Amino acid sequence: MHLTLFIILGICLGVGVWQLAVWLDEIRDKNRKYKAAITYALESNKPLLIVGGPWGNKPIRHLFKMPAHGRGDVCIDIDPRALSNHPKGVIADITHIPFSNKSFGAAFASHILEHLPTTNDAKKALAELNRVAEAVFIAYPSRQSIGGWVIRDHHLWVWQKGNTTYLKQRGKTEGNNEEEYTVVPANRRASQRR
Repeated sequence: MHLTLFIILGICLGVGVWQLAVWLDEIRDKNRKYKAAITYALESNKPLLIVGGPWGNKPIRHLFKMPAHGRGDVCIDIDPRALSNHPKGVIADITHIPFSNKSFGAAFASHILEHLPTTNDAKKALAELNRVAEAVFIAYPSRQSIGGWVIRDHHLWVWQKGNTTYLKQRGKTEGNNEEEYTVVPANRRASQRR
């Protein structure tokens, strides 16, 4: 009896430590990309677009005054609560961004694409981000995150390798349901501007 309890506790502790490491890695990745987006926007002397309001849809963020990320110069979200108190918050859909071509030096989208219903919607969103910004930085949940597996409104898996963003419809096993979206690297865009 005691041995079984210790084994169960050990497994729970191991999974907890593993998930903490995954979560911390996601936060580091998000913060690194956010800082890179800020730097790119400043160097291009254009504003930074944030997609997904810093307050998200979690009331607890307001309660503890803990935004998920910085505010950027302009912020868009489909939920007005996520934009509360943002001086340049715009209610808009990521697949139809209401700004002209290359209005922004950089765009940062944190944990947005996985909520879109299809890979085609995510490809439209990536095309829109690349249309309005010179460089695009996206953060997404790790496929190792238990939260990424159990959150019901996560419809897609998103991951990147190099300049390619991969999109996969969750829950589909038949056929090839993996899509690729390749962007021009930010450093190549910078050299094209000169």
